[in-house]
Amino acid sequence: MKKMILKVAVMGSLAILIFACNGNQAKLDSTAIDKEQIKKDIQAKEDAFADLYNKGELKEIGYYADDAVSYLQNRKPLVGRDSIVAFLKNDIISNTDKISFKTREVFVSSDGNMVIELGSFKVTDSFNNPLNTGNYMSYFEKRNGKYVAVRDMSASDNGN
Repeated sequence: MKKMILKVAVMGSLAILIFACNGNQAKLDSTAIDKEQIKKDIQAKEDAFADLYNKGELKEIGYYADDAVSYLQNRKPLVGRDSIVAFLKNDIISNTDKISFKTREVFVSSDGNMVIELGSFKVTDSFNNPLNTGNYMSYFEKRNGKYVAVRDMSASDNGN
């Protein structure tokens, strides 16, 4: 009789454990990460960045984290948001070119807090003639509910 009670207790415990695990899986499935929405969100950040850059209004840029590092071609890394924004402001002063970005792929962490973006950029002159094109990679983290670029790098296709 004791063996029978022990077997029922063990089987009952296993059943509870299985149902509990399945419940957690259902909970995980219901909060699945929407990769396409995140891709749209990142593209919106890129569009806002390009818009502010093209207008010369970088003071409002919310793209970079305070501790961001940007790796640009043929120069030392720019360390910190202030350093990156200062570089971009200097670029705008002598520049009437327009930049645009296209998000190609995003790789999202399982909790949605980290995103790697692969994309392309295009720089055109005031007549919309292409001056430079290339590719970039950005690493975003979600901080205070918003994605911010923590690391980015770019490479030109045509050596400019």
